[in-house]
Amino acid sequence: MSKVALITGASSGIGKELAHIHAATGGHLVVVARSSDKLRELKKELESKYRIKVYCITKDLEMADSPQQVYDEVKGAGIEVDYLINNAGFGGIGKFHERAWEKDLAMIKLNIIALTALTRLFLPDFVQRNSGKILNVSSTASLIPGPMQAVYYASKAYVTSFSNAIAEELYDTGVTVTALLPGATETGFGRISGMDKTSLFRHTASARIVAQDGYDGMLNGKLDVITGLSFVNRILIKATALLPKSITLKQIRRMQEVK
Repeated sequence: MSKVALITGASSGIGKELAHIHAATGGHLVVVARSSDKLRELKKELESKYRIKVYCITKDLEMADSPQQVYDEVKGAGIEVDYLINNAGFGGIGKFHERAWEKDLAMIKLNIIALTALTRLFLPDFVQRNSGKILNVSSTASLIPGPMQAVYYASKAYVTSFSNAIAEELYDTGVTVTALLPGATETGFGRISGMDKTSLFRHTASARIVAQDGYDGMLNGKLDVITGLSFVNRILIKATALLPKSITLKQIRRMQEVK
């Protein structure tokens, strides 16, 4: 029986790759993003290539009512979601006290509030059916503090912690929650956030590989999926547990300063 996956931020990057991966299995999709044009293009491409059904919802998830509106539209359309993939999110570089507060507030609304709200809305249905899978796209940024991206790193720390906690709460159900923690990935994120001008983004992972690892991890019910790490990032994460925090913070700041 075909599974239905709801993917936020599905119009580009990791979200778009996840949509292709799920469609290739014969699964149907609910895709959510702000760009109706990009969603229509994706729908046309996926339905033609994979002979599946794609339901598009154009929504800005930064808006407070959007998660509820997405849920209500899905229920109203009689769609039963099997996989909830919270992928939508963005970052931004700069010193916290110098960045526009509106941008960081929008980041909190999307990266944290929308993800949490959608999980809260769909999870009771999953528990009632005793089946369902959630994939929350976090980041290896969640493992360490991030000078020059203070709010982004903190928002992803929330996503990983939240995902792990509710995964354990669901230990006696058929529902699983997986956190995807990619390193620097080849998407529009680097350009939009300004990270493409830093040393941290000199070597990026393929969005397709990251998406495939996350999707497979979700299907297998893994707690965390860490993927797409460069050699430098691997060393940095391992060193974090050994080095004084002050040294780690200095190194992260230097890596994220625009050259």
